[in-house]
Amino acid sequence: MQEKGTISIHTENIFPIIKKFLYSDHEIFLRELVSNAVDATQKIKRLALSGQYTGELGDLRVEVAFDEDKKTITISDNGLGMTAEEIKKYINQIAFSGAAEFVEKFKDSKDANEIIGRFGLGFYSAFMVADQVEIETLSYQEGATPAHWTCDGSTEFEITEGSLAERGTEITLHINKDGEEFLSKHRLQEILDKYCKFLPVPIKFGTNTQQEEDGVDEEAKTKYKSVETDNIINDTNPIWTKAPAELKDEDYLNFYKQLYPFSEDPLFWIHLNVDYPFNLTGVLYFPKLKNDFEMQRNKIKLYSRQVFITDEVKDIVPEFLMLLHGVIDSPDIPLNVSRSFLQADSNVKKINSYITKKVAEKLADLFKNDRKAFEDKWSDIGLFVKYGAISDDKFYDKAENFVLLTNTKKENFTLAEYKEKVAPEQTDKDGKLVYIYTNDPDKQDAFIQSANKKGYDVLLMNSPIDNHFIGHIEHKLENTSFKRVDADVADKLIAKEDAPEHILTEEQSTKVKAVFEKAINRAAYKVQLESLNPEEMPVTVTMDEFMRRMKEMAAMGGGMSFYGSMPDNYKVIVNGNHKLISRIANEENEELQTQLSKQAFDLALLSQGLLTGAELTEFVTRSVNLID
Repeated sequence: MQEKGTISIHTENIFPIIKKFLYSDHEIFLRELVSNAVDATQKIKRLALSGQYTGELGDLRVEVAFDEDKKTITISDNGLGMTAEEIKKYINQIAFSGAAEFVEKFKDSKDANEIIGRFGLGFYSAFMVADQVEIETLSYQEGATPAHWTCDGSTEFEITEGSLAERGTEITLHINKDGEEFLSKHRLQEILDKYCKFLPVPIKFGTNTQQEEDGVDEEAKTKYKSVETDNIINDTNPIWTKAPAELKDEDYLNFYKQLYPFSEDPLFWIHLNVDYPFNLTGVLYFPKLKNDFEMQRNKIKLYSRQVFITDEVKDIVPEFLMLLHGVIDSPDIPLNVSRSFLQADSNVKKINSYITKKVAEKLADLFKNDRKAFEDKWSDIGLFVKYGAISDDKFYDKAENFVLLTNTKKENFTLAEYKEKVAPEQTDKDGKLVYIYTNDPDKQDAFIQSANKKGYDVLLMNSPIDNHFIGHIEHKLENTSFKRVDADVADKLIAKEDAPEHILTEEQSTKVKAVFEKAINRAAYKVQLESLNPEEMPVTVTMDEFMRRMKEMAAMGGGMSFYGSMPDNYKVIVNGNHKLISRIANEENEELQTQLSKQAFDLALLSQGLLTGAELTEFVTRSVNLID
């Protein structure tokens, strides 16, 4: 047997295209060749199970080896093998798919739709790192002759009789200069760990040295001997391939530690398993998020038939679920996956919706079955649930029953429960419900206490996305608005009919306003005299709720850059009913009048954290002089 020929492809430039554009990362060649070897191994096993192969299967496995001196990497299997004719068909004629004939032949088999091509473009990824590729192969078919194929990366090939004595295929890559980084045990182990960690057929890569007991010495101490054992790099039955009934919590936690060795234990998990209208298995974990959710992304690993594809899953998994960790495996997603494929594929859209549904159902069940445990986890999962509610309407429809609002007393309420709680006290004169919140309870404590004195409840909204969440809830809930507790004085947060009467005369009011404007003398601070409860602060500094919210969204990159560039503007609310303001109104000493006005204003700034630098020093000096 000897034949030379030209590979029947439609363009002479196929190899440069493969090298440059088919795969952006050259390390992928090992994934492709090992995956092909695994497929061949699984196929011979299926033929044996169906009675179409009656020979000995032997120890089914794939082996990866390298020789640094000879500059070769070898991937071998004891799977189907190929005849010379099959090499010409599957290797030389790229247009044919090895899977097409196999699936057609065994289309009635239950496993037919799991079969992917024995060889295809994936095989040619070898030429990204090799100047020459050789195949030694012997088909499982009775009486088959071993075959040897070699190609130097051009469209020329040569087939001769091979030397392989046992069924299977051995592919040898003669590594080129650019690919020499892969002639390293550490580098190959790294790639195998990344892509092949959970393949369904054992993958051997070298050996490990282990110590075994070997009797006792003259002093009756245990002796040990070194034993070489196969280094099997993969777990052939990862937990997502098993039924949940077979698994314990310990199994899920151990698998999580295997995926993320340095992470805290997850809060809980969801086992995915669906076979219609698409195939999908996997386990998704809820990590402890806190407020650093940007650091958590790209922790979901995508597999296809246990072959790792990518951890860039944003087109498969809804945006908000990117905060989860874990594994998704779907044979409906090809190995050579591209963004354009993912965005257009109908199965991907179905998978996206299914995962959203399962996550929502899991959270709903947790809330329903053990509300206290759910509330205990809320500080960790609240960010995730709110993010989901904002970004996915279908998720919100379910989440509105278990998303929680937490107040400053650390009490938790569903949306419906909170409405019922605050409606009697926090409905304004126009019938609109006003939710009051704080994003910094320490800094805004004086405002919170004032609101509480009026019987108002204050929500804690201090996560990175609460500004967006508040806007979303206002949109979803009818006739409801949110106001930050320092957006106005307590008497004005919720407009009521029973406003306190003004005790200053019109003349005094005009005088006081003028005194404060002169004492403050800042364009960004607009003085406003109000009739408030005498027990409220004499002066309060606030920023308009709408303007502050727009500026905060601009700072977060929320598309409000116009507001972000606008200067800060504040309201200086002077409480006309406070005794200090009456004193200022009646004070004849103009200098003392100014000093008292500045002091009251600076106290208001101080309570907001707005008094700094030289102004703070001046305030301290003035305070000493006033009490001296």
